[in-house]
Amino acid sequence: MYSGKWGQNMAGDLQDADVVYLDYNASAPLRPEALEATLSALRSVGNASSMHHPGRDAATRVDAARRSLADLLHCTPGEIIFTSGATEANNLALRAGYARGGLLVTTAAEHLAVVETARTVTSEQPGSLLILPVDRDGTVDLEPLGAALDNQRVALVSLMLANNETGVLTDLAPVCKAAHEVGALVHTDATQFVGRLPLDLGELDVDLLSLSAHKFGGPQGVGALFVRRGTPQPHRPLLVGGGHERGWRAGTLNVAGITGLGAAAQAAGLHLADEVARVSALRDALEAALTAEIGDCWINGARVPRLPGVTSITFPGLPADAVLAAMPQVAASDGSACSSGAPSPSHVLLAMGHSRDDADSTVRFSLGHATTERDIERAAAAAIDAVRHVRSVMAATTEP
Repeated sequence: MYSGKWGQNMAGDLQDADVVYLDYNASAPLRPEALEATLSALRSVGNASSMHHPGRDAATRVDAARRSLADLLHCTPGEIIFTSGATEANNLALRAGYARGGLLVTTAAEHLAVVETARTVTSEQPGSLLILPVDRDGTVDLEPLGAALDNQRVALVSLMLANNETGVLTDLAPVCKAAHEVGALVHTDATQFVGRLPLDLGELDVDLLSLSAHKFGGPQGVGALFVRRGTPQPHRPLLVGGGHERGWRAGTLNVAGITGLGAAAQAAGLHLADEVARVSALRDALEAALTAEIGDCWINGARVPRLPGVTSITFPGLPADAVLAAMPQVAASDGSACSSGAPSPSHVLLAMGHSRDDADSTVRFSLGHATTERDIERAAAAAIDAVRHVRSVMAATTEP
């Protein structure tokens, strides 16, 4: 098992580095099962669309992966469309949903793969995009959605199941019920949820769902879009060509990546309930240690349900990049990996009502299947030292 040392499971320049990896929301460590399955597929030859034996072997691997992911989601294999990741899946879902005509509804705290896609597809129709606000805890204000649904103008509602920066969860059951009563579809970006909490699409009545393999221990560059059977939605493929994936996505299937995704999905589902409890306890231990020793800090979204392995902590007055630089032995983040290096602070925290300074002073720790108690002990000690160091340096520079 991955022990927190990069050299155990990762190659390259970081092979000898002793780093506690707590950036699962950016990308989880590759599960051994997924690595083995991916390598096995890479050693084989064959296009999954070819009819000869190597091609049928590739198709068999894809079919097995589709079944494994369907088992994890509690849906049918035929409802799975493989993509290059959740960004592509989000684009497919929003573009197709909006093509039905009407209002597209999302939130101010969505991942940029949803926010920017929503803005792009509605750009030529002013007034066709409704962005719901969130409160200080990151909970979505559904009152404007109710008003829009009353007018029966909504084509698609897109709300994420779990926020990628704070881990805050969204209860989609009442949204699905209200939306379906007026013929609107519901999409969810479940990228951070899948493989981390139980998900039964037989009970959660969303029409479309996006995911990425590398968030639950699969390889990067592969994901999927769930399209519920019977969903009245026109195809709007981003890539046109052959009739792959029921016409949703043209191009030769990424057999190795899809095989790794399937193996990761199977592994994630084996002991999911036990992992939820274990990771929750580790997250709570990290938060308890930091808040007890540092004092002047707060946890974003702590008062509402969150993912078990995510904590977003604001250290007011201390730039997050300085805190991270002061603890090089811990791999954490100052927000979404997709926005790293951006000049503006987190749009999620700003939407929650935080000031720009507080948003710039927030560090995200995210843990998961390979995190150990020792990892948390080391990370807590390093973070406490880093915060104290940055505070002392900033105090010294402000003295007259």
